[in-house]
Amino acid sequence: NLQSIHGALLRMNRSIQAEGTFGIIKYDRRYKRIVRRGLDSVRVEIFLVSIGHNLYKIYNKQMRLREVA
Repeated sequence: NLQSIHGALLRMNRSIQAEGTFGIIKYDRRYKRIVRRGLDSVRVEIFLVSIGHNLYKIYNKQMRLREVA
């Protein structure tokens, strides 16, 4: 139930998580706008940006694990 206190906390947490990812992509990676035209090209561009973001996260996680070990 989204109207309960538990539901409100879940919604609040969800909004924070999504904003973090888009904020990193937009401001830290300086990706401001989609430059392709057409639905298929836009999908490919967003897909590539997402892959780049995920690879960056994996790389940083591996580096942190190496520092600990």
